[in-house]
Amino acid sequence: MSNVKVSQDVTKKSASNLAMAFVLLPQEKKDAMCALYAFCREVDDVADEESIPAEERRRELTRWREDIRKACHGGNPEIPVNRELQPIIERFKLPCELFEALIDGMEMDLEGTYYETWDDLAKYCYHVASVVGLLSIEIFEYTHPATKHYGYQIGQALQLTNILRDIRQDAENKRIYVPRALMDKHQVTEDDLYQFRDSQRVRNMARELAEKARFHYAECSKCIHPDDRRSLVASEMMGAVYWRILLQIEKSGYDVLRPRKFKLTKTSKLWLVARSFARHWLKAKRSDYAF
Repeated sequence: MSNVKVSQDVTKKSASNLAMAFVLLPQEKKDAMCALYAFCREVDDVADEESIPAEERRRELTRWREDIRKACHGGNPEIPVNRELQPIIERFKLPCELFEALIDGMEMDLEGTYYETWDDLAKYCYHVASVVGLLSIEIFEYTHPATKHYGYQIGQALQLTNILRDIRQDAENKRIYVPRALMDKHQVTEDDLYQFRDSQRVRNMARELAEKARFHYAECSKCIHPDDRRSLVASEMMGAVYWRILLQIEKSGYDVLRPRKFKLTKTSKLWLVARSFARHWLKAKRSDYAF
């Protein structure tokens, strides 16, 4: 497998929860996940750079799309992260359409964040998160067909938790990912979120969003085949991390408009790494979430 120094640098600088989970993987898979994560991080950064006009960002995403096609089809990619990703794509047979679906998700953000229904939001979550789960399970080398359902569901669970955690931060940037149907049901307006007006209506809305996330965590836990549980250790750790963020939100009474962000302490994260490692070797029979 090729050197993944650029990808490792991107991963290290991100200091993300996902990167933390890679420590549980053997070196080959760790390198592969670093390269995959770096691709996701780079295209996300392109889409999020609001100091650059949207059309320019769209052109840059098109450049990434064309370059990842080269990486997938035996060409000569120009972008360093894609060059490092190319042998990993070949080794693990990563589908090009999933990389393109992720870029589709980044382009959706350029169009504005308006999701009328739960189905509309699920489609967005598929493009920006479930495809990452589906690519990851190929690297983890699953053996049971139901694990594909797991890859979809873990992306939905983590992304909904992200949306719930980041409601205030997104509102600060004039972004709303909560479906309009859910807002209307609880009589929450855009201005309520933009002005950070905490109310029982907002908290009821957040509770229902949390219940939707809980549903996807439960689906993840149900569809893991025993033969694949150990190979999914890094993904399962991510589920455990974001589940505990969800529990924090629930414990707060769904105070999602507060200034202080929900997150785990460094000590809590290290404890979860150790816990996940122990559960891995003890062959735990259930997930460390959806309880």
